[in-house]
Amino acid sequence: MKILIVSDTHGIHEYFKEVIRLTSPIDMLIHCGDTEGGEDYMRSLAGCRSEFIAGNNDFFSNLPREANLTIGKYKAMLVHGHDYGISMGYEPLLEEALSREADIVFFGHTHRPFLMQQKGVWLVNPGSLSFPRQEGRRPSFCIMDIDRFGEAHFTISYL
Repeated sequence: MKILIVSDTHGIHEYFKEVIRLTSPIDMLIHCGDTEGGEDYMRSLAGCRSEFIAGNNDFFSNLPREANLTIGKYKAMLVHGHDYGISMGYEPLLEEALSREADIVFFGHTHRPFLMQQKGVWLVNPGSLSFPRQEGRRPSFCIMDIDRFGEAHFTISYL
């Protein structure tokens, strides 16, 4: 199973279209917030199960603020991150994930890719496709592959 994780596209779809071209076919799309109204268009490009949540810039969105997902054998939380103070550190988000017995937390908000396993929980931030803030400022995304044994593997990629 191949899952594309993106975040913080802010209504700009140029790089998302390129990522879809490069990674297709995908089995699932996860967007960690701040679509700014682009979710229907992105869903149509992905052509698969798509999960979206609202970010801090999705002012008039009907998207949920958080979602709990089951992906294979994994329990996952999908949040934007701003409600957990993610710009100041990942500890509150990790503690929430542990309290929910989540295996994975997908989040965005910082516009910086981040991938770490802590206390048995994967913290996955794909960065931003539209306004990257890490050194080099290259648009980034994450691919989650679930192998034939059901194990998850994560890769942060850059355009």
